[in-house]
Amino acid sequence: MLIVTRENAANLNEDPNITQKPQIQILFIKSTNLQLTEDFKFYRDSIFVENFKAAKDYLRNVDISILPDLIVIDIPLNFKELNVFKAWVSENFVPSIPLIYNEDCLTVIEADKLHSLNIVDDVINIDYNSTVLYYKSRFFKKLFVERKRESLKHKEEYKSFTPAKTGFIKRLIDVVVSFTIILLLLPVFLIIMLLIKLETKGPAIYRSKRAGKGFHIFDFYKFRTMFADADKKVKELNDQNLYSTSKDSPQFFKIANDPRITKVGAFLRNSSLDELPQLFNVLKGDMSIVGNRPLPLYEAATLTTDEWAERFMAPAGITGLWQVKKRGQKEMSTEERVELDINYARNNTLARDFWIIAKTPSALIQKENV
Repeated sequence: MLIVTRENAANLNEDPNITQKPQIQILFIKSTNLQLTEDFKFYRDSIFVENFKAAKDYLRNVDISILPDLIVIDIPLNFKELNVFKAWVSENFVPSIPLIYNEDCLTVIEADKLHSLNIVDDVINIDYNSTVLYYKSRFFKKLFVERKRESLKHKEEYKSFTPAKTGFIKRLIDVVVSFTIILLLLPVFLIIMLLIKLETKGPAIYRSKRAGKGFHIFDFYKFRTMFADADKKVKELNDQNLYSTSKDSPQFFKIANDPRITKVGAFLRNSSLDELPQLFNVLKGDMSIVGNRPLPLYEAATLTTDEWAERFMAPAGITGLWQVKKRGQKEMSTEERVELDINYARNNTLARDFWIIAKTPSALIQKENV
């Protein structure tokens, strides 16, 4: 069981107001010499085994109604054993049980290989991301159900290599475009950083944890547009939130005439220049040029239900369907924004990406101060 408390809520975007008490059971395949951090005391009902054989023995005998939500692999990598185990899990459990590999057990080359070959569902530092495992498990369950449903509807289409080819082309475009723009605009980067530093104290680049495709957590970059410690004032400004804050709705936060924004920051936001550092996220592979906006973890955590989790099946992007249709408008609905994200996730094509890019320039200048 995982209980998000004020102490460990810092991992969810430093938001101490999260009061959810999610429950999750993990099957840890863990060698005895590896230690888990204090955060894992919250997974009291989880199971610990030493190897894949012991994991199979446990799964064969456990009641199907109490199967683990996640399988976390925390042992040195053996590709052959891992492939055999993954195939066995996929064959015997529908939907499959998500497999997460602990990054600490891998070399950089091994981690990259697991990512590129899609042998496991995610590779993360489980100590660092312990409090988001619950939300990852919910996302992957939704993903597996959707894949099963689509495979039954379009069996032949799923055998096609088209999605892989499209993904390769999209990534190639992302790398070329982001690298070229960074080189061309390097003087602009330096000028903006100088202006930010001259106006207020603090770093010129704002860095925060965001959730992208597959609920992948990464460091997200923007030019700082607010005074230092602006995140700590969210609670006192929550009554001005333009989005719905009802208990059952996804949670986003945005207010009009935000007092935390600096003068330089207001210009950067209204001209969208604050987004430029995200080109480095694109170059790293955390984001794409076109996709759904990566969300702060406290927002992303409210979107892992069956109704909304599908929006995380699309790449995280600098621009996207929501931006070209609704960016900068006061009249916005939480449900409408998520529906646009889901719409893009279901219809993610290169042709549509080019259409969104073509529409982006007219959406760059905000009409409202939000």
